[in-house]
Amino acid sequence: MKLASLFSGGKDSNYSLFLASKKHEIKCLISLIPKNKESFMFQSQGNEYIKFQARCLNIPIIEFETEGEKEEELNDLKKAIKLAMKKFGIEGVVSGAIKSTYQASRIQRICNDLNLYCINPLWQINEENYLKNLMKNKFKIIIISIASFPLVKKYVGKVLDNNFTKKLKKLNDENNLSMIGEGGEFETFVIDSPLFKKSIKITKSD
Repeated sequence: MKLASLFSGGKDSNYSLFLASKKHEIKCLISLIPKNKESFMFQSQGNEYIKFQARCLNIPIIEFETEGEKEEELNDLKKAIKLAMKKFGIEGVVSGAIKSTYQASRIQRICNDLNLYCINPLWQINEENYLKNLMKNKFKIIIISIASFPLVKKYVGKVLDNNFTKKLKKLNDENNLSMIGEGGEFETFVIDSPLFKKSIKITKSD
C-alpha cells in the first residue's frame, strides 16, 4: 500500500515510519509546522531541522504551515493529506499516535472523510518495551525540550540511551512520569535510524 507518514522529527513518528515501511511503500512524509507552541496536534520543537531528516531518509516531504489553533489546525492537516494524495497517489496515512485519543480519533476522521486507510503501529504500546525496541534497532535520539518536573534543564541534549531509559524508569516509578513523554513531559529528535542513509551530526548547540 502507498502511504504518507505524518512526521514530526521525534521518536514516535520515526519509529512508526520504520514499522510501516516493513509492509508498505512510504511515498512521502507530511510535516505540519505550527506557529502555536501549544498546538494540541503537532510538535513545535525542532521543526526547522526536519528537512535534514527527510534528506537522510531520502523520502519526499510536504511541509505545511499551520496557525496551530485547536481544531482549526485539522483543516490544514486535511489539506496537506489531500496534497499528498494528488502528488503521490497515497492510499493511507501512518500516524505515531500512542495513547492520545484526541489525536488518533481526529486523524482517523480525516482519513475516513478522504477514504484513506489509517495505520497506527504504536497504538497502546508498552512504554518500557517501546524504549527497549528503539535501542535494539539502533535509533539515536536526543531530548530537545522538557516541560515537566522532575525533569530538569541538564537533560536537554541528552541521548535517549539505555542509561537514560533506566533514569526514566526510576522517575516513572517515583513520580508517575511517562517514560516516553506521552503527556508532553519532553520532546525528542532523531539523528539516526535504520532507515537513514546517513546520520545527522550536531556540530553546535546552545
